[in-house]
Amino acid sequence: MSDVTIKIKDREGEVHEILAPTDMAMNLMEVCKAYELPVEGTCGGMAMCASCQCYVLSDHQLPEMSQDEDLMLAEAFYVEDNSRLGCQIPITPELDGLEIELAPES
Repeated sequence: MSDVTIKIKDREGEVHEILAPTDMAMNLMEVCKAYELPVEGTCGGMAMCASCQCYVLSDHQLPEMSQDEDLMLAEAFYVEDNSRLGCQIPITPELDGLEIELAPES
């Protein structure tokens, strides 16, 4: 089993350094929920609600944004240039050291 370290700043400004498995086909939203961070994932990871929106703080190469994700972010609140949906970011070895901040709740 291979884990990556991810730093997640919650909505109160506290940074959580977590280990995320790369061999379980999880995405960032699912990992946040597993660590009981305040991410809802209301749509179940279908890029249809933006309740897992986060800001990518580190300079990691992420998968290209899908049209569905782009359209959902176009309708979401608190969107920034570095906004992504956590449900659309699969946990891979390349994410080791990723730093994100949870977006405010809508």
